[in-house]
Amino acid sequence: MRWSGRQFEFVFPRPVLVMGIVNVTPDSFADGGRFLAADAAVAHALALVAEGADILDVGGESTRPQATPVSEAEELRRVLPVLEGLAGRVRVPISIDTQKPGVARAALAAGAGIVNDIAANREDDAMWRVVAEAQAAYVCVHMQGTPQTMQAHPSYGDVLSEVADFFAERLNRLGQAGVPLERVALDVGIGFGKTLGHNLALLRGLESFRKCGRPLLLGVSRKSFIGKLLGAEVGERLPASLACASWAVTRGVQIIRTHDAAATTQALRMTEALVAPEPSWIGSNTAGGP
Repeated sequence: MRWSGRQFEFVFPRPVLVMGIVNVTPDSFADGGRFLAADAAVAHALALVAEGADILDVGGESTRPQATPVSEAEELRRVLPVLEGLAGRVRVPISIDTQKPGVARAALAAGAGIVNDIAANREDDAMWRVVAEAQAAYVCVHMQGTPQTMQAHPSYGDVLSEVADFFAERLNRLGQAGVPLERVALDVGIGFGKTLGHNLALLRGLESFRKCGRPLLLGVSRKSFIGKLLGAEVGERLPASLACASWAVTRGVQIIRTHDAAATTQALRMTEALVAPEPSWIGSNTAGGP
């Protein structure tokens, strides 16, 4: 299986990819405001790559529940200096985390190669046309509602089958808009219009989405369902985030989106070493010692 777009191509099976999060926002739930200045965001992105991130995901609008939307102009003001600051300095693909076609177009022109779109549930195809024209890759995220409404009353008859049906319908729509399947990855959207029970059901059933035939991306890093289950504050959720990431590896997920690249990379490589008889990379980093 292949996932490609513009300047990159990943061929699976291969070590699970780590997507490092760069929030250029004042109000994101985990690190809002820490990297709002462009130079701070660029430095953070470079640190994520040094820690093992295979992809950088840059976003200028918080998508936490009930987040206040920002204008296209403001979102561009936040992300473009970061993308321009990273141009030529990193060799990993850069993703733009946006719901706006105009922001996606400008970000792709500035060097991004992936559009990470939580609003893949939209009915118009403007975003998909932008992706097709740029020959970019695309992350199709499942969400019920919008960030402003998604946690009001999320309801499903069968969350696994409904998310799978959504992916099948969206893959067809994406193809009609000119986005080849090899450019699409799928994200079940943990926390995007789901209760704690829905999130746990999706995590338990991740393997069922392998039938979609596309790489699976999972974003669980520091999310609120962990706090609801374990009573952990945002800064205390790394162990549970790593547990979910390691579990996801055993269920066939190929991309993990995280705030914590170093810890996640280590957890993933250890999990892969345990579940695969002899991963191809074993031996290249081994050393003696107790």
